[in-house]
Formats: sequence, C-alpha cells, structure tokens
Amino acid sequence: MRRFKQIDVFTARPFFGNPVAVVLDSSGLETPDMQRIARWTNLSETTFLLPSTKADYRLRIFTPACELPFAGHPTIGSAYAALSAGIVQPRAGKLAQECSAGVLELRVEGAKIYVRSPKPKISELQNVAGAFGIPLAPPARLIKVDVGPVWLVGEMTDAKALAALKPDMTALAEWSGSLGATGMTVFASSGEADCAVHVRSFAPAGGITEDPVCGSGNISVAAYLRHFERAQQAYVARQGMQLGRDGRVYMRVDASDIWLGGEAVACVDGKLAG
Repeated sequence: MRRFKQIDVFTARPFFGNPVAVVLDSSGLETPDMQRIARWTNLSETTFLLPSTKADYRLRIFTPACELPFAGHPTIGSAYAALSAGIVQPRAGKLAQECSAGVLELRVEGAKIYVRSPKPKISELQNVAGAFGIPLAPPARLIKVDVGPVWLVGEMTDAKALAALKPDMTALAEWSGSLGATGMTVFASSGEADCAVHVRSFAPAGGITEDPVCGSGNISVAAYLRHFERAQQAYVARQGMQLGRDGRVYMRVDASDIWLGGEAVACVDGKLAG
C-alpha cells in the first residue's frame, strides 16, 4: 500500500481549487504503472514523489495521456503533500524539487507555497485565435510561451467577455496541436479590487477541455505581461468560476524571474493499492 493524497491547490477551501493526486511512496513504480494510475485518477495531473540526490525530492508529473516536464499546480500541491506527510522540511523557508525541467526552488511563506518558474521561451504569433471563437482585445497580440507545458496566450477585452467565452474545442485542439502547444490561456482585467486578472485555460488536445486553475497558464500570462512591459511586481489572478471553482493565484514578476504561488488543502488522505 502506498500513501496517497488528493490536494486542492490555489485555495484554502476544499473543492474550490484544482485537484492533484499525489502518490507519496513511488519507489518501485515503473513509468507504465505511473501512467496507468494517472489514467485511473482521471485528474488533469497525478504526481509521484521519489528520492533525489539533487534536491529534497524528485517529482514526476503525468496527465491521463502523457508525462509533463513541469506543471504549476502539481508542483505546489505535491510540495504541500510532502510537507504535511513529514517527508521534507524546509530549510530557511526553502525547498528544492527535481523534475524533468531541472531543479526548481520553492519557498514556503506561511500558508502559501511559491515556485520559481522555469525560464519561459516566448515567440510571437499571428493572431488566428478568432477563427476558434476567441476574439482577442486590440491589437490582438498572441504569443506562444514554453515553460514545459506550452501555452498560446492572448488577452480579451474584459472579464465579462472572458466569462462568456465558448471556444470551438475541436478546432482549438487541431490548431494548438499543429503549433506544438498544450492549449490556449486567455485573460482579461478583472475590474475587481482584490485581484488583477481573470484567467481561463483550455487544453482540448490533451483531453482537458478547461483546466480549473492552471499554474503554468498563469505563469504564461505573467510572461505575456512582462514581454509587453505591463507586468506588476506582484498581483493576484482569479480562475475557475465557470467550472464552479474559485482559485486564487499569487504571482511575482521581475526582470529575471517569475514566481507562482498559492495555498493548498488536503481533500483525500489514504492509501493506494499496489
């Protein structure tokens, strides 16, 4: 039997964030075993904690279809699970995670956990998003951001238009796949006092019609804002309302780094057979 937790990320209230399944005792599991378990949990990501000689632990991250080099909410959720299970202890508030994207620094600040993002790789694209039911705000800029997952990122006119968005998922899957992208993340100014932007992330090519609260998508939005010299040093993003969630994502941005942060809470604590 292996220890297993299901963690809700980007929320302090159970069932309002984005869940990740975390297998805490993963030694001995082969890649096909991990993929089978991820397919069984049927969450956007399932993670597996392993020993590391380079960091506090090694993390492997799987969608129901494939392994990812990095993902935001699984990183924060897995760190929370490892801390709550007593597997790791922060040193001066810091942890190190090994994953396929490299060794990443995490910071534990009260109830929040932050991870320093892998360096985004950005390329500008011609806007064809309108063909898929995604009308972008003028001047209709569209960029491709690679942080492990690859997001096509654009801005909409306002939060109301973003909330009403209903993309053509079949066309979006084909288009994003043709560009080697995980999916599309769109955002808009929130018009709210307690958060700066609303965000939505769609990844139909990977079987995820809409991700409730997407860490790598929010990193990509921060990269977009920095690329066009509009980034605030710190801001809060809100995501998931169209799916009955209400996640809060805490971003920190400077010239060299993007930090993704959030709270987390355990919703399931038990054991996994095998």
